[in-house]
Amino acid sequence: MSIEVKIPPLPESVSDAVIAAWHKKPGEHVRRDENLVDIETDKVVLEVPAPKDGILTDIVEAEGNTVVAGQLIGRLDTGEGAVAKPEAGADEPAAKNKAANASPAVRKLLAEHNLHAEQIEGTGKHGRILKEDVEHFLSGRGAAAKAAPAPASQPTAPAPQVRAPQISAEGRPEQRVPMTRLRARVAERLVQAQHNAALLTTFNEVNMQPVLDLRSRYKDSFEKRHGVRLGFMSFFVKACCEALKRFPEVNASIDGNDIVYHGFFDIGIAVSSERGLVVPILRDVDQLSAADIESQIKDYAERARDGRLDIEELTGGTFSITNGGVFGSMLSTPIINPPQSAILGMHSIKERPVVENGEIVIRPMMYLALSYDHRLIDGSAAVRFLVTVKESLEDPARILLGV
Repeated sequence: MSIEVKIPPLPESVSDAVIAAWHKKPGEHVRRDENLVDIETDKVVLEVPAPKDGILTDIVEAEGNTVVAGQLIGRLDTGEGAVAKPEAGADEPAAKNKAANASPAVRKLLAEHNLHAEQIEGTGKHGRILKEDVEHFLSGRGAAAKAAPAPASQPTAPAPQVRAPQISAEGRPEQRVPMTRLRARVAERLVQAQHNAALLTTFNEVNMQPVLDLRSRYKDSFEKRHGVRLGFMSFFVKACCEALKRFPEVNASIDGNDIVYHGFFDIGIAVSSERGLVVPILRDVDQLSAADIESQIKDYAERARDGRLDIEELTGGTFSITNGGVFGSMLSTPIINPPQSAILGMHSIKERPVVENGEIVIRPMMYLALSYDHRLIDGSAAVRFLVTVKESLEDPARILLGV
């Protein structure tokens, strides 16, 4: 019996997708719920599992093709004799599918180091293998240890389709790599922001010594109690939330001829991944503790690296924060994420001489940048918003007391 493999329903905000990578070839056995193919939208990579045990007989849509929800992409033979028989001494079904259930980044790491998924003990949900699990295994294996040969049918992670080196018109070597859906969408939205908004950026600097002192004093007890490290982002999220309450226009958006003032505070946190920059959303940050914020950001960062963020987690948001400082940036002008009206840019902390009470002292300073849509936000409101963030960070008690 032959059954059709179709693209599952896509999220409401996603109109189509691209076939990123097939993990089975025609003629190969496949088990029910094993990942057959990765499809890439403009936000996330989604997996299409096999509906039943069987043999993949036909691939209708090849890698790189654009597809829509409900479109036929392949066929399975599920008739008698088509189902793969388990090998003698095989592990439980869940163990057999460990590689298929792993993220693209994990599968890529397994393939690079010629590893079996069954060699790795997964610490993720339902025993799922995380990237950290593979790295931990590699660090403990030792350089002299040899990895077991990878099975012939082990899936590989999706990778850019790099064409063979070519010679340009000027006689110089070059390569062409198709732009990913995520990169294309990011480019589209950035150009949209530049064309459709009156962008302006205001700057300030903040003395990070009070935050550093607070972290140094409580980081061990914080991690022991909450199971997550105390980072900088919770301070910035809390400071921005307080500023957004005081300046609601910064938390608003433009919809046609209307201004929409949001009665909630959903802050996007820019996260770098192998596929590019993504901005998962922290919902209702005014109701979150510092531990909640740090825990969610850690979870988002891990799943962004593995391409496991859900579409809903990347949709919406009323304000964004991006931290170029982790890459060494000293100063930048971030671009807003439409339909949001503002974004805060963090930068590197550098010790610099500053004047305090008439004396020159050395302090750990950070430049802050607030890019905003001048159609909605006046310059005075933008400056005062940034000053509020600065004051909250230089005196963290303000965040607790709301002053």
